[in-house]
Amino acid sequence: MKKNYRTRTDLKNLPDWMKNKKCPHKDKYLSGKRILSKGITGKEKLIDIIDNTFLAYNSARLKEAAKLFTEKMLENDVTVGMSLAGALTPAGIGCSCIIPLINAGFVDWIVATGANLYHDLHFAFNLPLYKGSFVVDDTDLRKNDVVRIYDVFLGYTDCLMKTDEILRNILIQPEFQKEMGTGEFYHLLGKYASGWEKKTGFKNVSVLAAAYNAGVPLYTSSPGDSTIGMNIAGLELEGLKLRINSSIDVNETTSFVLEAKKSGGKSAVLLIGGGSPKNFILQTEPQIQEVLKIKEVGQDYFIQITDARPDTGGLSGATPHEAVSWGKVDPDKLPDAIVCYVDSTIALPLITHYALAKRKKRTLKKLYFKRKELFEKLKKEYFLNNFSKKNQ
Repeated sequence: MKKNYRTRTDLKNLPDWMKNKKCPHKDKYLSGKRILSKGITGKEKLIDIIDNTFLAYNSARLKEAAKLFTEKMLENDVTVGMSLAGALTPAGIGCSCIIPLINAGFVDWIVATGANLYHDLHFAFNLPLYKGSFVVDDTDLRKNDVVRIYDVFLGYTDCLMKTDEILRNILIQPEFQKEMGTGEFYHLLGKYASGWEKKTGFKNVSVLAAAYNAGVPLYTSSPGDSTIGMNIAGLELEGLKLRINSSIDVNETTSFVLEAKKSGGKSAVLLIGGGSPKNFILQTEPQIQEVLKIKEVGQDYFIQITDARPDTGGLSGATPHEAVSWGKVDPDKLPDAIVCYVDSTIALPLITHYALAKRKKRTLKKLYFKRKELFEKLKKEYFLNNFSKKNQ
């Protein structure tokens, strides 16, 4: 029977323009790992699933992020900043991921929404949250004294109001009656959270407590935008002397990045979500270059987990390529800048497991206790670059 088809190896009938086509870069483009995965049996380790089956699309980006974090960002000379946006602590991500990363020395400083740190207090105070459903009558929830964060349920009176009551009793203590940045504020609050963990018998449930014990400074870029800020404002009506000075936070966080680079090391950011925490952690480089006029080139490593689109113009979806134009990311390090479009509650547990399975714990940098020293270095560098005789 006469063949009416041509096999892939039958090249003699190709037109001359195809046979003689020059493809000088073909081998480079086809040099990646062949996509031919073995069937999953159910006996594989999670790190093997990530390495061998996360081969395309956002699964591939997630694998790239896990490998970048584990193989480069966790070197001892890298200072790792993490930002946290979205309702992560109510979903248990504080307990399952953030605290293990802190305890392993894999995160050196953190910028989080105030809401994440407020809801973290429920865990410190042993006030439970529950798995619920997003298919629910919210009017009936309100009648029954229940609040929901999508499919997380918590009691209005016996969780929220109780947390507020304990928090206010903490805020009126003498050590809070002064001006301070959120770094110092959350360290002081973390001391109480750690005490509550010991009191209730629940260990490693509070991010605030873990950060306090590890000397990891915590910051909130919008301190009034949470129930913690609301309670501070309420107590101010009664004469509370606490004043949050955000300029302290700007200078402290900037000093961490400057010290990492000036000391011969590297600076990295792990951005979980977007929003104000992402902007605050990334603005450290423009602060160095644009405002303080100190020569610098941007972050060395960049990982973002997000569900935000870049084409709407919002910071949450802005890519590392766009960040280059602001001086936030070193343009020579773009291969080490990864954006993964995945729900944070999926991605962060996978990255956490991968890192803990493949890397030994790092020595804690305890940046909280170096804040004053690093601020003085920042100040000295600023005046040296702007007011020295050489520059006059």
